[in-house]
Amino acid sequence: MDLKNFTVLIDQIAEEKGLDKARVLEAIEQALAAAYKKEYGQRGQMVKAKLNSKTGKAEFWMVKLVVDEDMIYSEEELEKMKEGPQDLEIPEGEKKIRFNPERHMMFKDAKKIKKDIKVGEELELPLEQKQDYGRIAAQTAKQVILQKIREAERETVLSEFKSKEGELVSGIVQRVENRAVFFDLGKTLGMLPQEEQVPGEFYRSGQRLKLYVLRVDDSPKGPTIYLSRAYPKLISKLFELEVPEIGAGSVEIKGIAREAGSRSKIAVFSNAQGVDPVGSMVGQRGTRVSAVMQELGGEKIDIIEWAEDPEVYIANALSPAKVLQANILSKNRAEAQVPEDQLSLAIGRDGQNVRLAAKLTGWKIDVRTPGEKAVGKEDGESDAELSGEPEEPKEELEVKASEEATKSEELKE
Repeated sequence: MDLKNFTVLIDQIAEEKGLDKARVLEAIEQALAAAYKKEYGQRGQMVKAKLNSKTGKAEFWMVKLVVDEDMIYSEEELEKMKEGPQDLEIPEGEKKIRFNPERHMMFKDAKKIKKDIKVGEELELPLEQKQDYGRIAAQTAKQVILQKIREAERETVLSEFKSKEGELVSGIVQRVENRAVFFDLGKTLGMLPQEEQVPGEFYRSGQRLKLYVLRVDDSPKGPTIYLSRAYPKLISKLFELEVPEIGAGSVEIKGIAREAGSRSKIAVFSNAQGVDPVGSMVGQRGTRVSAVMQELGGEKIDIIEWAEDPEVYIANALSPAKVLQANILSKNRAEAQVPEDQLSLAIGRDGQNVRLAAKLTGWKIDVRTPGEKAVGKEDGESDAELSGEPEEPKEELEVKASEEATKSEELKE
């Protein structure tokens, strides 16, 4: 085996695998040590190799741990271990080893070779350099290189994507398996679980999408990257790409309420005088918000201005409906009065608008017209709009009942 062939491949392997050259060199050195041990060494030995990448020559050492009497089991202790480990009493916190002449060297013997050696240090003993290796040794070296490079790739991927948690990545749909979608992220695959998919969104092979990195887990099979298309922060990250004012800090996203695939509400605030936060998010002729909506498959996005005053904030959150007045009823409940022709718009289809407004503001909101009872349940009970139950049919029934009562009174007259 010509060692120079290894060094020629270092740059190529490092470039192809996206690894540091030092990691590749380390893997090759470990492979050489394994090959040397297989061909010329003894079982139990610790062999270390150092490869000169310029000359292609390798040096080898046998490594032994320097120990003293207190660190190893005595013959009496070994005899007791044969009877049963429970019969051997070792003080808590102390660890002992079984002496192996191939791996260990007594301190008194090590001092003869290296005077300043200390107990617990490793002593390196030079080995004869070898250039020729058999087929089995070469195969061993190959397996070690492949294993070490896989480990290095795994660590690189884990480190890279761990730093991308909470960020956007671009991926290409590779396959759909057991309702989970797998995306090619370049160096590895990411998984989009069913619960993180947008309802009604279809994924076809080769499709490129932007995804939110939820978390990265390490497993025996390698890093698992969990992605999301439904997470609310996906929207804020998409706006960061489109709105430079967010990156500059002049516009801040204060809150997001999302029903993935259908509609979202975003509250924004300006930290700079003269900067319109809503206008910055919408963009000229709606180009910025349209770009985000297009990436989300046409999901509707309401952008409202955040306000410190909760009554103003609640009124803004019910946009596009016009609110006449908002009042705080208790620590978590509020009331919004809207014109009669704005009632359906304020509540929204299946109560979606008021439900999203409640999620965004953190207040339970009762919507009513002036002089009318609030739409929703009695105080102390959760609103139909806020519980996810379809409340629009109930509102329509109340309106119809009111109309029927009016008609009845007119007929009587």
